[in-house]
Amino acid sequence: MTSIQTHKEHIKEHLQEIQDAIAIGIEKRPSTIGLHVSACSISLIELYLHALGKITVGTILKHEWFKAPKPEQKVLPLAERKLGVDFPGKDKILSLMYLIEEKRNTLIYGKPSSIALAEVYNTFEKLHLIIKEKLNELGEEIE
Repeated sequence: MTSIQTHKEHIKEHLQEIQDAIAIGIEKRPSTIGLHVSACSISLIELYLHALGKITVGTILKHEWFKAPKPEQKVLPLAERKLGVDFPGKDKILSLMYLIEEKRNTLIYGKPSSIALAEVYNTFEKLHLIIKEKLNELGEEIE
């Protein structure tokens, strides 16, 4: 079971790995950026939803749920079906997650462009800031 404190520890670890990759050279560590940005994003959302009481302790979100919906898609996006909850900032948070996950596999397994790498990192920074602000409003502090 994952507690709020465990999420905070995971977030701290992921952020440290991202910072280390940046220090080495972000273009030299696309796999590290892709993996840790994706994993940290999931931990951020889990922490936020736990703090809101929207999911129970032990609920695990999967990055695969955040595949961007197709414009012609008639059913709800997978993330919305699996989560099944409403929360403040949901549309913005999900749209940022969709952008991160869209590029995740290219960063980890492919040969991403420096533009794609910067785009994913900048998108993650926006997500991190939004969730950090939302958590502060709830009395939860993170890095």
